[in-house]
Amino acid sequence: MKYLDEFRDPVAARALVDEIKRRATRTWTIMEVCGGQTHSIIRNGIDQLLGDAVEFIHGPGCPVCVTPLEMIDRALEIAARDDVIFCSFGDMVRVPGSHEDLFTVKARGGDVRIVYSPLDATRIAAENPDKEVVFFGVGFETTAPANAMSVVHAGRLGLTNFSLLVSHVLVPPAMTAILSSPTNRVQGFLGAGHVCTVMGTSEYGPLVEQFGIPIVVSGFEPLDLLEGVRQLVDLLEDGKAELRNAYPRAVNAVGNTVAQDTLREVFVVTDRQWRGIGMIPQSGWTLSPRYAQFDAELKFGVKHLEVAESADCHAGEVLQGLLKPNECPAFGTACTPRTPLGATMVSTEGACAAYYQFRRLELPAHA
Repeated sequence: MKYLDEFRDPVAARALVDEIKRRATRTWTIMEVCGGQTHSIIRNGIDQLLGDAVEFIHGPGCPVCVTPLEMIDRALEIAARDDVIFCSFGDMVRVPGSHEDLFTVKARGGDVRIVYSPLDATRIAAENPDKEVVFFGVGFETTAPANAMSVVHAGRLGLTNFSLLVSHVLVPPAMTAILSSPTNRVQGFLGAGHVCTVMGTSEYGPLVEQFGIPIVVSGFEPLDLLEGVRQLVDLLEDGKAELRNAYPRAVNAVGNTVAQDTLREVFVVTDRQWRGIGMIPQSGWTLSPRYAQFDAELKFGVKHLEVAESADCHAGEVLQGLLKPNECPAFGTACTPRTPLGATMVSTEGACAAYYQFRRLELPAHA
């Protein structure tokens, strides 16, 4: 349990907090682009400990939260078919579509199964040759290699009844979109450590140069995050735009080149719609022509489904750092984990869920 004890040491945490407060001459606005980091910050009260030294704003770092509404509806359309076994990670089954979620489809008799690996879905396909088996491939660069391997594995097994519903998105284009926005408030980024274990840190250097903003790659434990913030505050106070790696035990400059080779083989970069944010050019992956026979959107003819976001859900503003979850008019009243208006309230990495679970802040005045 080394990293649970060593990187949650309250004495070391207090020393880092004091150092950050001594160094900061103003309030610096920092964005984390990782739902796991968001939950760790809120659960451990790091934002409150740092007081006026740092304001955290929560970026689009929850892969479930940014999966577009039409993709959820496409999943629902496929999952409701009698000849389909629909496989997904558990964090997707409660995400609301236009009218319902996958849990509702399952309750109505649909064969919706929670799996722990995309390779579980290929096994199910091999065991059920009379059924179409679909895996919902959602996530950032972190989960994409395993999903890519499921397609490679299905091809090797000669499975014609397996397909992937792909909704993969990429972190750097999202950061570019945020920094390019006229409403941008971000002065420094905490980079997502798990994404960088796969992709390395090199693709963040161009962002530092283009926008003149420091980026520090960080882990997820309290001391990881505090050390990342300490380095960011040092850079901001010195007026330096640099890329730094504060998570060297897991991240290096080049990343996992074997995983990257698989990603390049299976996927091609495409424009992607982000829930609550809109279209971000070249911000996602889709299956390459070589593996098009495994594309569930094409196999089931659901690519045409498009829907509008609910005006009652302000998740898009939360994901862009324009609104804190508890500042949303529906937070804790019309929108709760039992009755979510958007994915940020129901996802295990969603910012709204973090605030609801760990920080029952004062509700809006009208509530």
